[in-house]
Amino acid sequence: QVQLVESGGGLVQAGGSLRLSCAASERTLSSYVMGWFRQAPGKEREFVGSIRRSGGVTKYADSVKGRFTISRDNAENTVYLQMNSLKPEDTAVYYCAASGSSWYFVGSGPDGYDFWGQGTQVTVSS
Repeated sequence: QVQLVESGGGLVQAGGSLRLSCAASERTLSSYVMGWFRQAPGKEREFVGSIRRSGGVTKYADSVKGRFTISRDNAENTVYLQMNSLKPEDTAVYYCAASGSSWYFVGSGPDGYDFWGQGTQVTVSS
């Protein structure tokens, strides 16, 4: 069982930046593909991006590509989501998740992930 705890959310003006962190209890975080998802009120949980076990490869939703960057520090058991040029439509609860599946099969749906954090609120004001 991997416990994930997100932090770093808050209120920011449009155009600003935030960095979210996801700390894992598991010392073998490197065994998991890590993903970030978000869920706005009244909407389904949507894929933001993911990072391969080694950290060398990432993929992103089109809506955040070029603005958000995922990184990981396996030695510190932490994954990060750097969010720049934030827009009001980025407002949501952000979740990190861990998947034991192969990078090539995990996909971008929440069903591919095994463990989830409790989420952190990000609010972008216009």
